[in-house]
Amino acid sequence: MPLAASAIYFLNLRGDVLINRLYRDDVGGNMVDAFRMHIMQTKELGTCPVRQIGGCSFFYMRISNVYIVIVVSSNANVACAFKFVVEAVTLFKSYFGGAFDEDAIRNNFVLIYELLDEIMDFGYPQNLSPEILKLYITQEGVRSPFSSKPTDKPIPNATLQVTGAVGWRREGLVYKKNEVFLDIVESVNLLMSSKGSVLRCDVTGKILMKCFLSGMPDLKLGLNDKIGLEKESQIKSRPIKSGKTIELDDVTFHQCVNLTRFNSEKTVSFVPPDGEFELMKYRITEGVNLPFRVLPTIKELGRTRMEVNVKVKSVFGPKMFALGVVIKVPVPKQTAKTSFQVTSGRAKYNASIDCLVWKIRKFPGQTEPSMSADVELISTITEKKSWTRPPIQMEFQVPMFTASGLRVRFLKVWEKSGYNTIEWVRYITKAGSYEIRC
Repeated sequence: MPLAASAIYFLNLRGDVLINRLYRDDVGGNMVDAFRMHIMQTKELGTCPVRQIGGCSFFYMRISNVYIVIVVSSNANVACAFKFVVEAVTLFKSYFGGAFDEDAIRNNFVLIYELLDEIMDFGYPQNLSPEILKLYITQEGVRSPFSSKPTDKPIPNATLQVTGAVGWRREGLVYKKNEVFLDIVESVNLLMSSKGSVLRCDVTGKILMKCFLSGMPDLKLGLNDKIGLEKESQIKSRPIKSGKTIELDDVTFHQCVNLTRFNSEKTVSFVPPDGEFELMKYRITEGVNLPFRVLPTIKELGRTRMEVNVKVKSVFGPKMFALGVVIKVPVPKQTAKTSFQVTSGRAKYNASIDCLVWKIRKFPGQTEPSMSADVELISTITEKKSWTRPPIQMEFQVPMFTASGLRVRFLKVWEKSGYNTIEWVRYITKAGSYEIRC
């Protein structure tokens, strides 16, 4: 359900109302007294940003020394409310020269009232783009002496952008060299048993783009996802070519993506913003290609000695390599002395985190280095408590490898002038929560 705000209040840290705007008549003007009495005076501001009092919900956020409170009387989208607050603060800062605090509000009462009338209509959020609003709200705010000077930006086509056509890209961009950079960045989350069986595994990924293209180009991106390939085979009346296909879960797109075309053709078509942006995010829970397998063996020899043996095998291709590999093996707090033998990299004991830290700067594919360590423990007179073994943790980054198997099949750029474009594609897999029980 969309946000339907009844009122918005700006309060200082004492609870005094700096400025407020009522959008609906379903709440009384004294609702701020309920917020001040039941939340501010009870010192519960830091517990939860959403509170319900007397049939009304209060969504509040602190920015500098100002509390912004949105009051709703019906069920509303909380995420939309906080998104509105963040975007509104960004808008105010653009008018106030980068500052948003109690002094900035007191110095710009008239401007803030005018902006509140434009960015919300009957409690529903409207256009919050600073570039568009500055075209017809030309009043300048009172700037702080410490604020940065405004930069002169080319004025976009207001009519085109207010209608929602391409509000994220301005016209008239010209580049001598037209280039597109695309990065697929994935994070692997894993929980593996000491015997090597996978207990939990998933991949969260995002596609980052950096575009330096002239004019208003139309891009089309093809991936090896199962739904997209099946739709393409139906359109072209051809069977699906052999090769791995993946199923993407929880996909979210940037606002530039044409969702109508995606629902009908299952292709990602979009007019990109200028510069760097996040095109889409996704998650995969099946068919994950793990870059590493870890086989630990930890033996407790009496009360004063331990033997640790860890083997790490890289599963990716021999022509690939991982960078910045770190394996953290937990040991008891009473560790006194350690000695290591490693076939690759360096290892040491880090007392601040109670771990044996094994670092390999460059880890080739299809290799299996190992680490052996003798750990001496301090003998204590008190009865020994059983040591609960925390999991082994890994950090790594593998270029040109995706744990999901996602691949770019094509990236097409069309622009009416017909210029040539250079496309760059890169794959990176990182460790999210990569843990192995020992």
